[in-house]
Amino acid sequence: MNLRPLGIVKAIVESAGMGISYAYDDLVFLDHNAFLLQFTDNDKEILIHANSEAEGREIRDSIARLKNVAAAHEITFTDGGLYTLTQADDENIRIEFL
Repeated sequence: MNLRPLGIVKAIVESAGMGISYAYDDLVFLDHNAFLLQFTDNDKEILIHANSEAEGREIRDSIARLKNVAAAHEITFTDGGLYTLTQADDENIRIEFL
């Protein structure tokens, strides 16, 4: 099993002025739902998926900040695709990558 660098990603996210609300398997949810992070098989690359409902202009600055901080840690944050979140039931959400 490959250990993911969650501690490094947490430091990057916090240095960029954001926080992590939840991490599950290869996904990292931030305090907001504008975008989420996904680990790849390469420990030096993280995908950034944008919420299809988020304002593009609003999240561009946040993503640019993350990318700049990540570069200082020798990790690349790469643009992924879009996703949607829906409530599956009282306790679960459904994520669909577009």
